Amino acid sequence: MLRNHPILVGNFLTMLHSTKSSLRDYMIKQLPSATAFINTEFEVVHASDRWIDSFNFSSPKVFGTSIFDLFGSSSERWRPILQNCFKGRSSKVSTDSYIDHNNDEIWGQWHNLPWYDENENVIGAIIQVEDVTQQVSDRQELEKLRARQDSSNHSLKDMETSESGILLKTLIDNLPLNVFIKDLDSKKILVNKSECEYLGVEHPEELLGKSDFDLYDRQVAQISRDEDLQVMRSLIPILGRETTNKTKDGNTTTFLTSKIPLIGGNGTVKGLVGISLDISEVKRKEEELRDLINVTSLQNKKLINFAHIISHNLRSHAANFAMLLDFFVNERDTAEKNRLTNMLIEASDNLLETLENLNEVVAISANTNLNKKPVCLNKAVGKVVQSLSAFLKTNNAKIINDISKDVQVNVIPAYLESILMNFITNGVKYKEPSRSPILKLSTKVEKGNIVLSISDNGLGIDLKKYGDKLFGMYKTFHHHKDARGIGLYITKNQIEAMNGKVTAQSVVGKGTTFKIYFNGKN
Repeated sequence: MLRNHPILVGNFLTMLHSTKSSLRDYMIKQLPSATAFINTEFEVVHASDRWIDSFNFSSPKVFGTSIFDLFGSSSERWRPILQNCFKGRSSKVSTDSYIDHNNDEIWGQWHNLPWYDENENVIGAIIQVEDVTQQVSDRQELEKLRARQDSSNHSLKDMETSESGILLKTLIDNLPLNVFIKDLDSKKILVNKSECEYLGVEHPEELLGKSDFDLYDRQVAQISRDEDLQVMRSLIPILGRETTNKTKDGNTTTFLTSKIPLIGGNGTVKGLVGISLDISEVKRKEEELRDLINVTSLQNKKLINFAHIISHNLRSHAANFAMLLDFFVNERDTAEKNRLTNMLIEASDNLLETLENLNEVVAISANTNLNKKPVCLNKAVGKVVQSLSAFLKTNNAKIINDISKDVQVNVIPAYLESILMNFITNGVKYKEPSRSPILKLSTKVEKGNIVLSISDNGLGIDLKKYGDKLFGMYKTFHHHKDARGIGLYITKNQIEAMNGKVTAQSVVGKGTTFKIYFNGKN
């Protein structure tokens, strides 16, 4: 029936042709590569969305526009290539550039093919392009690097401007390690981004040609140079050696460093490759952990000692009370009961004194966050000596204060007064009977800490015999009527609560020197 209606047949064929054209346009539009179809007048007829987006064109303005108008005058050099396509000859893949509307140079990899119609007639050209601007930029950067290295006669001849070379450069630059290459004179001929960041420069050029003597403290640089020579002479690498670098501005960093000899194509050494891992933070954490373990160990020892003291002393007091009460209950004599009552009162007082001592120790351990203040040590000593003036005069004691008036210590004032009071009274209390007591106080600085020395000419202590018990609670070493064995224990706890320490040196019959270390950091 359709055959008998020529007009209908014509309309159907037109519609069919239109449908095919729309389908073809839609397929070209979705091509995954940047593709354009131009006619023999060099006008764009079809283009994929990828092609339009790649060159930041606007769809309505592209179609029907000459490709030379789209890409500017520099594209005129493409005319002979496209004309060859119109003659049925495909072009080889080529890399070319053009200037875009932002005045940036864009590089593309171009491939041009003849465009045939259904009758195998050439009706234009098919242009396919891939943006390779980044690859070209990387290759140019690598070529510049090679040029710099060639000019210093220490280039890496085996690093080619290839994809593998670009990959290697990218890998080295993004490693979380400091990577560098040195020549025979230990001058840097290649550095990565991490090395630049560590040394505070923005561009590798600022480090190329420099030696460690230009960058680090001289002593550190000499150690590094000696290591370089060892590696290059022996051809034996240094692997994972812990080193400390100190830059000229005073920054100190700890690294795990490896140095590997760099062998040239002729088998001779050309320099070395260095790899360093910054472990400063790890070392700091190790130090903090070590301090924490030491503090925990010390606290555990104190806790065990304290528990032992409580168990022993309170049990002794309890046993004494029980025994006295038993005697009191069974005693019939009034006078003896009065005597037992006095003994119970004395035992009660002793128990209260023990509890007060234990409470003071607990208070010291619990109040580690008390505020410290800078205190003039000379004035603090003068204040304590003044308050003990009657005691010192009675014992004909002499105090020599050699502490400079400008020496200050960061302490808890009440603790400092208690410490000075304890050591001075002990120095007088345990005097040698044949001579008047003399105490000398002086200071010096050791490793940033202020060290207070308190020396006396008293009885002295046999440290070989009692050294490990010297600062124990209720430990006495002389038969003095006032000895309680609590003063040194409390004093040691007060010093340690301020992050300090105390040591003792003593000779029996000649005297004792206590050294108190006040923490200079906090």
